[in-house]
Amino acid sequence: MAEKWTPDSWRSKPILQVPEYPDEKALADVEERLSTYPPLVFAGEARDLKRQLADVAAGKGFLLQGGDCAESFAEHHPDHIRDFFRVFLQMAVVLTYAASQPVVKVGRIAGQFAKPRSSNSETKDGVELPSYRGDIINDIAFSPESRIPDPNRLSMAYRQSAATLNLLRAFAQGGFANLDQVHQWMVGFISDSPQGHRYKELADRITEALAFMRACGIDSTSVPQLRSTDFFTSHEALLLGYEESLTRVDSTSGDWYATSGHMLWIGDRTRQPDHAHVEFFRGIENPIGLKCGPSMTPEGLIELIDILNPDNEPGRLTLICRFGADKVFDHLP
Repeated sequence: MAEKWTPDSWRSKPILQVPEYPDEKALADVEERLSTYPPLVFAGEARDLKRQLADVAAGKGFLLQGGDCAESFAEHHPDHIRDFFRVFLQMAVVLTYAASQPVVKVGRIAGQFAKPRSSNSETKDGVELPSYRGDIINDIAFSPESRIPDPNRLSMAYRQSAATLNLLRAFAQGGFANLDQVHQWMVGFISDSPQGHRYKELADRITEALAFMRACGIDSTSVPQLRSTDFFTSHEALLLGYEESLTRVDSTSGDWYATSGHMLWIGDRTRQPDHAHVEFFRGIENPIGLKCGPSMTPEGLIELIDILNPDNEPGRLTLICRFGADKVFDHLP
């Protein structure tokens, strides 16, 4: 029988890829303060995503997930978020039109601040410093002061995530995602390429289809799905103290949900079955992802699936391939 799970039961397990904070009390104080903040996402939204991913698993949809390797505090600008969302809309509408299937849109955004590293340190010009682990932990500037893990960055990440989510929700529900705007989703680097011409042709066909639908009495006024879209967020849950602070009981179901993002995933470097990250993930009800790299064995994968999705719940677990172009043909022929 599995041990009883609590949001902090991961703390009794071995853990990798977490920084050593010089002031543990300051870290605990920030985590305690975060635990009083509003959730960034809601349990009902996570359940909606899980239902849609279940349809994808059944062949009734397509999952589009993408975003930056790591978000930056310095590059937090509404234009960047708008352009990110616009590229997603472009990709999704092409996939939807070509496959005649709904596309589930999951952005790697509003929480993707931590970076797992292959080494704890890096050296430049003979100077060795702790590795940069993402803006939620330390600064990319190569100086001793910048590389000290700072607990206050957790609060900064929360605030940036909240602002980003607020803008994404406005774009998704406020008319920007209206299919009538399909021609305006063009972005500069595509408009000047051969793909821009192909996209315009597809957009023209969609516009013709919408004109036909309007003539039949079907438009964005009568069908809200034509003027808005669902957009979900995801990130690698590397800092479990931050994730624990934002893990809450859903009042309608009594289940635990991580409210830092709709979908969280375990990295290829932190998927040890008896370690802290797997322990944390087995207890949250969000849809979750699992990175699978070249060192993964079939037996190891089955063991993790048994831990993370023991009831074989559709939409619960998404496997994310992480092989690289040089190894994928060997491992996934």
